[in-house]
Amino acid sequence: MFAVLALDMGAAMKTLVLTLDLVGTFVFALSGATAGVRRHLDLFGVLVLSFVAATSGGIVRDLLIGATPPAAFSDWRYLGVSLLAGVTIFFWHPFIHRARNPVLLFDGAGLALFCVAGAQKALVFGLEPVMAALLGMLTGIGGGVARDVLLSNVPAVFRSDIYAVAALAGASVVVIGDALQWPTTPTACVGAALCFGLRLAAIRYGWHLPTARGTEPPDANDHNRDGR
Repeated sequence: MFAVLALDMGAAMKTLVLTLDLVGTFVFALSGATAGVRRHLDLFGVLVLSFVAATSGGIVRDLLIGATPPAAFSDWRYLGVSLLAGVTIFFWHPFIHRARNPVLLFDGAGLALFCVAGAQKALVFGLEPVMAALLGMLTGIGGGVARDVLLSNVPAVFRSDIYAVAALAGASVVVIGDALQWPTTPTACVGAALCFGLRLAAIRYGWHLPTARGTEPPDANDHNRDGR
């Protein structure tokens, strides 16, 4: 009976991680594609950027924990989801562009989903809690870093606004919940909501980490380039 229960819990955990991964992949792909459209890339460029933004964090995570080949290469759904998001943005961007800062919204949602999915998968592979939280953060920020580098922008994580800290907070909720044996799905939802809320609040109210004395904060126009 306990063996069957353990198998059910393991299957449920894998299903949760896969679901978070695929939804996060779609949302981050939207972010990458929207940024590509704003830079006037062609269809191929937009699709490449959507795939890279959607899968870079997960690929790094899988390589670090030994889950090889990475899910982005071994499961066609990751490619399909990212291409679907890229095509959607490419042909429907005039409607999506009406939303205020769509890249910021998509990026925040992807960050939230990936940080909890990364932490969950790290725990499944037996990582220690602190390392699982850090890997969740890395999973969350990887796509945004890759997107910004390809567009020759300074990645958001290297600037002073709350980005990696929000991802770390969301991943920490998952790790703490696992240690306290809280229900997995509600804990993941709380972690994602915390990360997303922190990210949006940082954008809305200008929260940022301390910078070195004598330096000027980045210009607001530069900060919001391409919708960030």
